[in-house]
Amino acid sequence: MNWTVRSASTADIGILVELRAVVMRPDLERLGRFDPHRVRQRFRDAFRAEHTSVIESGGAVAGCVALRPAADGPWLEHFYLSPGVQGRGLGSAVLGALLERTDAEGTAVRLNVLQGSAARRLYERHGFTVESEDPVDVFMVRAARSVPVRAAR
Repeated sequence: MNWTVRSASTADIGILVELRAVVMRPDLERLGRFDPHRVRQRFRDAFRAEHTSVIESGGAVAGCVALRPAADGPWLEHFYLSPGVQGRGLGSAVLGALLERTDAEGTAVRLNVLQGSAARRLYERHGFTVESEDPVDVFMVRAARSVPVRAAR
């Protein structure tokens, strides 16, 4: 699947708010926590264009992801893919590219995922492990991996 990533702008918030609502709805309903207003407002309140990337495929918005700086290393947030592109390797490709960058910087990455979410398997395949959990969220971390030094030719 061909894809590109571009920096988000405030003009993207409308489509990203709706993407979040669609993607999160099944898991939030399963947990008894879906509120159509709250799911959108939480994204609006947390959205920072400078930390967010928009994922495009086929000339359309296919998803988004944010890497928010924090004292203990960046937090991977708002990683949503449109249902039409899920399960085709796009999430793995995007996550792999982000982790290459954080590995080069030598930083651990943290995230939280909803209990029972299929996304947890993606994160585990990429080396994330559980740090803690509560009835709603699973908090995960991935330590930086060393980047091989390339020999000069």
